[in-house]
Amino acid sequence: MRPLTPDGCEECLRDGDEWVHLRLCLTCGHVGCCDSSQNKHAGKHFHATEHPVMRSFEPHEHWRWCYVDEQAG
Repeated sequence: MRPLTPDGCEECLRDGDEWVHLRLCLTCGHVGCCDSSQNKHAGKHFHATEHPVMRSFEPHEHWRWCYVDEQAG
């Protein structure tokens, strides 16, 4: 999946906010900040779109998370 905003969280970049870690939606390519970040945009993206699976968008991390099953893979 090609990231829509490879430089960081789409909403945080727009609003001038910071993030802790990044997540990539495997359905549409949205890049959002993780639940440890103040704005939790990756989780908000799931709730708004129901796109269930994201993966870490951090260098050298290859894990995935399914919001529906609440399981890593």
